[in-house]
Amino acid sequence: QVQVVESGGGLVQPGGSLRLSCAASGSIGSINTMGWYRQAPGKQRDLVATITSGMGTNYADSVKGRFTISRDNSKNTVYLQLNSLKPEDTAVYYCNAVVRVIGNPLFLSYWGQGTQVTVSS
Repeated sequence: QVQVVESGGGLVQPGGSLRLSCAASGSIGSINTMGWYRQAPGKQRDLVATITSGMGTNYADSVKGRFTISRDNSKNTVYLQLNSLKPEDTAVYYCNAVVRVIGNPLFLSYWGQGTQVTVSS
């Protein structure tokens, strides 16, 4: 009923930039928090940044000052601007949306399929 699709990953040199996009679609009544998480090989999935419907933001300490999350509520889309990238930022980046489906009073969590970000020279 709800699809979450990321785009924008790729290979970038250290110090470079990327912009990730994530769009939610389907039978959407409303969206609460949207966010980005990442998972490096052999590690758990960790929070990168979240943004509420009121544009309140939260960042992992490791990305503060380098990454910026933003959101377009009219398009059900969230963005992540990644600047000053480091090799340790290499991971699969997953988008999450907390969505109330039309006709359902509950908010449920939906995940995208992930997009690979590789930082290497």
